[in-house]
Amino acid sequence: MIAGILKETGKENRVALLPGEAAALKKLGLDIMVEHGAGERAYAPDCEYEAAGASPTARKEIVSKADMLLSINPPIADDVDAFRAGQILCTVLDPVENREWLEKIRERGVTLLALDLVPRITRAQSMDILSSMATVSGYKAVLEAASLLPRFFPMFMSAAGTIKPARILILGAGVAGLQAIAIARKLGAVVEVFDVRSAVKEEVKSLGGKFVEVEGAVEDAAAGGYAVEQTEEFKRRQQELIQQRAAAADVIIATAQIPGRRAPVLILKDTVAKMKPGSVIIDLAASTGGNCELTENGVAVNANGVTIIGKSDYPSEMSSDASRMFGNNIINLLKIMVDKEGRIVPDMGDEVIFGTTAVHGREYVSPRVKQMLDIKQTA
Repeated sequence: MIAGILKETGKENRVALLPGEAAALKKLGLDIMVEHGAGERAYAPDCEYEAAGASPTARKEIVSKADMLLSINPPIADDVDAFRAGQILCTVLDPVENREWLEKIRERGVTLLALDLVPRITRAQSMDILSSMATVSGYKAVLEAASLLPRFFPMFMSAAGTIKPARILILGAGVAGLQAIAIARKLGAVVEVFDVRSAVKEEVKSLGGKFVEVEGAVEDAAAGGYAVEQTEEFKRRQQELIQQRAAAADVIIATAQIPGRRAPVLILKDTVAKMKPGSVIIDLAASTGGNCELTENGVAVNANGVTIIGKSDYPSEMSSDASRMFGNNIINLLKIMVDKEGRIVPDMGDEVIFGTTAVHGREYVSPRVKQMLDIKQTA
């Protein structure tokens, strides 16, 4: 069987598989085709793919011949029109944002493995694309904040006097938030953290952060470790406490998101107005509306001397290692799908594959996709 690696469009710099990961996929028994120039922006030229056993090929030929197509972002509409029934597409979906696109994929009989739907269970940790990319985002967010802040992160004691450490407020202690805590602490900052999930309290403390808790949070075991929508009363009390902490913060790293929903607004205009001039807000939830009321996705906003960076595409800026992590996640997923003869056999009886499969056999499969899109249909 043939696996085809597609070149990303737009501003995306990553590639689904680098040459090293392409070689690993070939060892599973698949032939590999790669679109010309697919890895250039991740610093992997075609000659390295050839050395790894992959064949650089035109996009149309890959789409027509490959049994499995690999990409980071959903392929463009022209590709969809050329897809055939039985093909497998492996990509990041975002079901709510790409609902109409997904419906076309279903109608064409394509099996879609949505990499952002991999169940967050112990067995699937090595396949979790969201966690890998969130690690990159948390890391880069703190470094950008440190470069923009007109103050030091660590405490300095010198003949010129003592410089107090920067105060960092992190909203959301998921993978991005935890990575941000680790990097900010390594740089010497004092870190406070908000999260509605009490289960992350010990992780925050183990990394050197102070967990700021708002009592009365709603938690749902069925949410698979994700945050869930909170009551209006909780939001009010949370907002009051965040405003107090934000006024004292030099940097806010906002990472709070709810799958399939707009990001919760945690930082109001009034909150920003109370922050010190020169302070920095990095909003990683910008693509889903942002945690700050003033956030604009992909734009740096200055509000009363406070810099607000709305950015959800940090992994694209770290294209080499981000692509390597992404590719390793894919390989680990495919290892449970490829048989000894090199055939790709999605087993819907497997918990991981069932949860990751958005559509198969012209039917919606993943329970999370059905929930997000409010689809009343049995698998």
